[in-house]
Amino acid sequence: MRNIDHLIAGHAAEAGAGRTSDVYDPNTGKVQAKVTLGTAADLEAAIAAAQKAQPGWAATNPQRRARVMFRFKELVEANMDALAQLLSSEHGKVIADAKGDIQRGLEVIEFCCGIPHVLKGEYTQGAGPGIDVYSMRQPLGIGAGITPFNFPAMIPMWMFGVAIATGNAFLLKPSERDPSVPVRLAELMLEAGAPKGILQVVHGDKEMVDAILDHPAINAVSFVGSSDIAHYVYRRGVEAGKRVQAMGGAKNHGIVMPDADLDQVVADLAGAAFGSAGERCMALPVVVPVGEATATRLRDKLIPAIQALRVGVSTDAEAHYGPVVNAAHKARVENWIQAGVDEGAELVVDGRGFTLQGHEEGFFVGPTLFDHVTPDMSAYKEEIFGPVLQIVRAASFEDAVRLPSEHQYGNGVAIFTRNGHAAREFAARVNVGMVGINVPIPVPVAYHTFGGWKRSAFGDTNQHGMEGVKFWTKVKTVTQRWPDGFGLSGGDLPRGSEDGGPSRIQDAFVIPTMG
Repeated sequence: MRNIDHLIAGHAAEAGAGRTSDVYDPNTGKVQAKVTLGTAADLEAAIAAAQKAQPGWAATNPQRRARVMFRFKELVEANMDALAQLLSSEHGKVIADAKGDIQRGLEVIEFCCGIPHVLKGEYTQGAGPGIDVYSMRQPLGIGAGITPFNFPAMIPMWMFGVAIATGNAFLLKPSERDPSVPVRLAELMLEAGAPKGILQVVHGDKEMVDAILDHPAINAVSFVGSSDIAHYVYRRGVEAGKRVQAMGGAKNHGIVMPDADLDQVVADLAGAAFGSAGERCMALPVVVPVGEATATRLRDKLIPAIQALRVGVSTDAEAHYGPVVNAAHKARVENWIQAGVDEGAELVVDGRGFTLQGHEEGFFVGPTLFDHVTPDMSAYKEEIFGPVLQIVRAASFEDAVRLPSEHQYGNGVAIFTRNGHAAREFAARVNVGMVGINVPIPVPVAYHTFGGWKRSAFGDTNQHGMEGVKFWTKVKTVTQRWPDGFGLSGGDLPRGSEDGGPSRIQDAFVIPTMG
């Protein structure tokens, strides 16, 4: 039985209170490790290490910090296979998805390798008589990230990559369900040359989350999780005077226009709805065919494609997806399937009761398809976060725009069409933060920014890209004026007109915009 400890000041550290939580192998249903659950005292130790390391790290020039990012990227790539195996063993996603999880995080690290360029400030010469104005971006100090189970590599790297590259120290509180990869990433950051205390991992549950949100030394918190918890984190963090970005749940829609290539749509839906067992905030769990003819043709193609999906253990190279993360989540997904049945939706393919020979205790849910789902159903309103696809039929393009626009979540949406005007109109009008046009999972590339609308995100600044740089830094603006005559003769003191030097301006200072 492995014990997974904190990583504080460069060393493994057991929790002071000795509380632990089970880490399961989702393929077998068996406990494979224990993770320590920290307290406020454990957080204090991490804060002390961060406060010791951060000033020197902030004073390190940006190109040297970038070299640490380059080295970290090399180390993660060199350890890709081992990291993917470790991630897969605790989360349950298949190895290909695990590598994708790591790679999408590395793309943000690649962006951070260019941090000297993006940290350049603005400069205005001659803003007033003899006056120049310039700005600089400076780190906040200590930041923290509270990350979910579904992307134990990508989302931590989205957060700590930008935070550390801009000169902050960072405390990571990963999900206690699959905590090993975040610890390993922090170890690789140390190996890459980051000082001890710059990236630390503290494990825990709500007690640790509240300690992070309340601690006065932590200046900013980034969170990804369910919307209710995101709202709680945002409210409590802001009340404590912190800068907070809190990303919540989603119910992403895929609009299928009558002219769409349905074979491509079905292939895209197979991955977007069921990949990683649907445990993705950018999954596509709702498909909206426009018109009854489109709905009928799409359904006829979806059923055999879904029945052909291979569910297997996470190490099965032929599997399309593996188990969900634990027994409680499996029960939650199956309860939502029953709710859909109770509310009158047509259950076309039922994934409940799915088992694998030799892995009967594993946390598997088969692919599930509903048709004739309506917007008044709770199973449509809420995020299921499992391998469940719902067909919601739309009579017109206007209905298709309205459905995602009026939903409580506004993370992502996609439209499948050959019509450029329809795509352009949809992208402009839909009330959702990220839009895909014939792209089923529209996660922006690392040098753009990630963030939803409505109950999918709380706070004003998105993740990664320049929005991430803005979140983890504060702007200082300097207005400077050098009195005439200083240093022009090479002496230590200004020379006046009586000894041949230029005369000094004796007029009172006037704000440049006042003339």
